[in-house]
Amino acid sequence: MSDPVAEFKNGNRQVWASGNWDEVSKLIAEVGPRVLDRVGVDQGMDVLDVGTGSGGTVAIPAAQSGARVVGSDLTPELFDDARRRAAEAGVDIEWVEADAENLPFEDAAFDRVLSTFGHMFAPRHAEAGQELARVCKPGGAIGTATWTPEGMTGAFFATVGGHMPAPPDFAEPPVQWGSEDHVREMLEPHGIELEFERETVTFEKESADALATFYEENFGPVVMAKAALGEGWPDLRRDLVTTIENWNQADDGTLRVEPEYLITIGRKEA
Repeated sequence: MSDPVAEFKNGNRQVWASGNWDEVSKLIAEVGPRVLDRVGVDQGMDVLDVGTGSGGTVAIPAAQSGARVVGSDLTPELFDDARRRAAEAGVDIEWVEADAENLPFEDAAFDRVLSTFGHMFAPRHAEAGQELARVCKPGGAIGTATWTPEGMTGAFFATVGGHMPAPPDFAEPPVQWGSEDHVREMLEPHGIELEFERETVTFEKESADALATFYEENFGPVVMAKAALGEGWPDLRRDLVTTIENWNQADDGTLRVEPEYLITIGRKEA
């Protein structure tokens, strides 16, 4: 008998293995250091990065701060780029294939549990939130960055979703993790005291069409949508260009958009 949750996660793995995540991650390179500044990472700490991708956003900067870092991801295909990046940075990181809803680590194993736009894509948020809290040491902290539903990326995902089959009922929208109330529901029951801050990151391209092309060639969800839609792809691409242009803040004929994200810092009771 088929397992719909396992099938969904296998589909997620295929999505993130497609395209070129390492190239996309350069757009959000500044986010990881911001999270690290707020959560605090010191020499000798044990740090977990959930949904690490190719490691450059949080795992590698944390290791450069002297922490012992594990980078976990559902998609081990991304680890080749992660290993290359770590070698170039001169740091040692352990890379572990792992499901954010069922992390293969002992309780209270890490001083810091981090995720930048990673755990938010696990379909069942309560399970992912429980795991973030479970592997965090008493007195430790969780630090995450998640796209907000009100920002450009929320609108972008809504545009893609409008052209694709509806997800199964158990799969909650990733951008819910960008809502303070939702995060409270997911983490406060596990003894996590929360604080929030909203930030933006700047994407600049020659035009909205150029950013759409970048996503079309590199961003897994769009790469897979194009393959799945076939003759329907031009309609989605047109709508993506319109969505991006609606958020354009440049007035010189180029593109500057500033997607909003939520930084969550959660302190676990000692």
